Amino acid sequence: MKAPSIKTLGELKKSNYKFLSIKDELRENLIKKLQSKEPIFDGIYGYEDTVIPEIERAILSRHNILFLGLRGQAKTKMARQLINLLDEYIPVVSGSALNDDPMQPISKYAKELILEKGDATPISWIHREERFAEKLATPDVSVADLIGDLDPIKAANMKLSFADENVIHYGLIPRSNRFIFVINELPDLQARLQVALFNILQEGDVQIRGFNLRIPLDLQFVFTANPEDYTNRGSIVTPLKDRIGSQILTHYPNSIEYSKQITENQAKLNEQQKEIQVSDILKTLVEQIAIEARNSEFVDAKSGVSARLTISAYESLVSAAELRFLKNKQTYSFARIADLYSAVPAINGKIELVYEGEQEGPAIIAQNLISLAIRNTFVQYFPDPSKLKRKKEHTDYSSIINWFAQNNLLDLLDKENDKVYSSALSIVEGLEELVKKFHPNITGNDKFVLMEFALHGMAEHSLLSKNKLAHGVIFKDLFNSLLNENMNFGREEN
Repeated sequence: MKAPSIKTLGELKKSNYKFLSIKDELRENLIKKLQSKEPIFDGIYGYEDTVIPEIERAILSRHNILFLGLRGQAKTKMARQLINLLDEYIPVVSGSALNDDPMQPISKYAKELILEKGDATPISWIHREERFAEKLATPDVSVADLIGDLDPIKAANMKLSFADENVIHYGLIPRSNRFIFVINELPDLQARLQVALFNILQEGDVQIRGFNLRIPLDLQFVFTANPEDYTNRGSIVTPLKDRIGSQILTHYPNSIEYSKQITENQAKLNEQQKEIQVSDILKTLVEQIAIEARNSEFVDAKSGVSARLTISAYESLVSAAELRFLKNKQTYSFARIADLYSAVPAINGKIELVYEGEQEGPAIIAQNLISLAIRNTFVQYFPDPSKLKRKKEHTDYSSIINWFAQNNLLDLLDKENDKVYSSALSIVEGLEELVKKFHPNITGNDKFVLMEFALHGMAEHSLLSKNKLAHGVIFKDLFNSLLNENMNFGREEN
């Protein structure tokens, strides 16, 4: 939609334009969306019954908002999408640094211009995409950056006294009048800067170098913060927290299905998604890795495990399959269970380890998380080996175990093409029958991925031996593998 053609204050008055504060504007547009059952946020999953209703209540209450939660919980993403609740265009007095509404001017510049030109005062229009300002709280942020300061160059050029209001250079917050203004990582903002926000939040006062300006700034503040006990770099000043209308706690997705939606929505794959098939079991395992990390004693629970871990891991998984696809010059390819290990570098940078985890090393912890994800997901697809009777009775896994007991090995190399991969899995007696019994509707590539998953799961439950190679994985009989290791250990001692 094009900006309205109205160019002067007189034309605006004839159009029956009505001034609304930004909080009323957000409230009215939210009511319209609720009545028409339009979604407020795009790409936000798992918050439908928890966070989103709290945001709706805060907007209806005209509150400033604080999103409090661990990293990777869509705090900034939600703040940025609040612009969808703004009017498409709003009028401002042309040339105003404070985006003055022509009907409710607040700056000296706008008041004097309207007094001089009256209905001929020129106006311009701002699109809602431009009505968003964001500042990351860093140690170098100053009061001048946020609020403003005296500008000696302006004073010299205009030959003005420092007592003249016109020498003030307004900071980011006044210049964001009638905007949604976001401060990320609020606890990292120095205490004296947080104090400077008191009057702006409560009264709209702006204090700059002795000037006590009664400027009723019209802002929707949104703050984001990690819990104070995690950042350890500062905290939110209590009186400031008292002035923030609603504190909304965010959380990680409470189901794997929601996590899958987030990962697929955020992963930057483009053409890769068309060339590489990813089975549902692999998508589940990627999300389970994050769940295991959040429950791990080696991972710092206070820091959280971001959704960016699963997004990066999923991208690495698809890229591992794409690399094999390119090297083998195939017409198509699909991701395999062993490709999960290509995500180790992606996992390493997304988790903060406690002391014991640092001693183990991030790469080992990442591989252990993958193993735990396979182990705990396995029992959702196949019978739990821990609940089987410890007797010589025949079980669903007996044929597979017996095949490996006959000194058979299975090498699954990362570089092998899809045909060699599927043929190797088909050799294992009882493996295909196991998958067909518990998942009769699985066909095509998904069947072979599930067959590989069954082997990995059996190895994690100590029914088989699995050794990670530099370029693949090898499966063996567990007893013979242990026996050979003991014999080799005895030779080394002698």
